[in-house]
Amino acid sequence: MSLTAGSRPDGTRPPVAVEEPAATVATAGTKMRAPRRASRGGKVPFRIRLRRDRALILMTLPVIVLLVLFNYVPLLGNVVAFQDYDPYVSSNGVTAIFHSPWVGVEQFSRMFDDPLFWSAAKNTIVLFVLQLVLFFPVPIILALVINSVIRPRVRAVAQAIMYLPHFFSWVLVVTVFQQVLGGAGIIAQTLENHGWSGFDLMTNASLFKYLVTAQAVWKDSGWGIIVFLAALAAVSTDLYEAAAMDGAGRWRRMWHVTLPALRPVIALLLVLRVGDALSVGFEQFLLQRDAVGAGASEVLDTYVWNMGIQNGDFSYAAAVGLAKGLIGVCLVLGANKFAHLLGEQGVYQK
Repeated sequence: MSLTAGSRPDGTRPPVAVEEPAATVATAGTKMRAPRRASRGGKVPFRIRLRRDRALILMTLPVIVLLVLFNYVPLLGNVVAFQDYDPYVSSNGVTAIFHSPWVGVEQFSRMFDDPLFWSAAKNTIVLFVLQLVLFFPVPIILALVINSVIRPRVRAVAQAIMYLPHFFSWVLVVTVFQQVLGGAGIIAQTLENHGWSGFDLMTNASLFKYLVTAQAVWKDSGWGIIVFLAALAAVSTDLYEAAAMDGAGRWRRMWHVTLPALRPVIALLLVLRVGDALSVGFEQFLLQRDAVGAGASEVLDTYVWNMGIQNGDFSYAAAVGLAKGLIGVCLVLGANKFAHLLGEQGVYQK
């Protein structure tokens, strides 16, 4: 009598044990916990995300506290723009807000009737347009130049040289330009030693807007290329190889591969720059105010400082600053809408 594999001597097969799913197996005295289910829409509950990200939240908590204290709490002081604020009407400046009389929009009406305000606004807009045309493209060009350098050591040295002026204070930047382009500077002294008449570019009011633009380019253009270099680093090399195989040269690859990769970043920075159009600088202009006069160097930031700090007209200065901030918000929204029309994301999505 022959036996088949797995059969008993009596010819019957042993019962086959059926393995139950692991989720239904439970030992004596224990219960298997069912896996947590996500809420509707596949979103993780807030308490789970809070427990998961508690380390990151603790790391960002000091920054949030500083942001609230120095950026949002001072916004409450804008109430003085609708008052005739007098800091000496009470024992301290905070309680003086509750004792100062309300004047409504009188400070804003005064702002529109002030010719000095319109002169400062005109200088601000002219400087913004000039810096947008002459300064904004410079970091993009520098990023493309550095990205085309093959040797890593040469690239690192070039980046360090371009980054360095960003860490200089405006006092040092103005001093350097004074020693080079001033009446007693290197260029003027060299021209006089060779029989030419010297010049003093630092006191020329008609060329002041070009001077401050050149100072801004020298100081901050190297720092601005960081964002563009990061965007270029994310471009796949396969795109350049495919374009080269199709016969595209260096300029064609830059036009059809590099620039489209930079377009979202350019749109984002352009929106932010337009929103900051009325803030062209403060310390840079204040340091050179006496050299060229208030007519050429007065911008909205220095105008607010002069009216509020020097003249003690806090309510009027707050009104000008509040109007400047509201116009900046409108410019951001308008520029972001224009970016959406061009197919870019901008600051936020639709």
